[in-house]
Amino acid sequence: MNMSCFHCKNDIPVPEVSGRVSLAFRESCPKCGTDLHVCLNCKHYDQGSHHECRESSAEWVRNKEKANVCEYFIPAPSNGRSSKDSSNDALAALDALFKK
Repeated sequence: MNMSCFHCKNDIPVPEVSGRVSLAFRESCPKCGTDLHVCLNCKHYDQGSHHECRESSAEWVRNKEKANVCEYFIPAPSNGRSSKDSSNDALAALDALFKK
């Protein structure tokens, strides 16, 4: 499995141990040095959810960009696309929708 660093968007391979994705609490991005075990890199992170987390049992984390020890952390899978690509796709879809 690969994940992307929320800060620099670097694609990072994450090893699996016993069928489970394994990322240490103090892992950092090899490209920019930013912490990886952070809310912004988690599969459960959602700005629209209570405490910005879809995992209801997780404790509140104040700083979403700093390393934490949340046991529910699962690296969000990398889809190999930048956020710029996603925004371009969204604009294209809106253009097609409202095209006369």
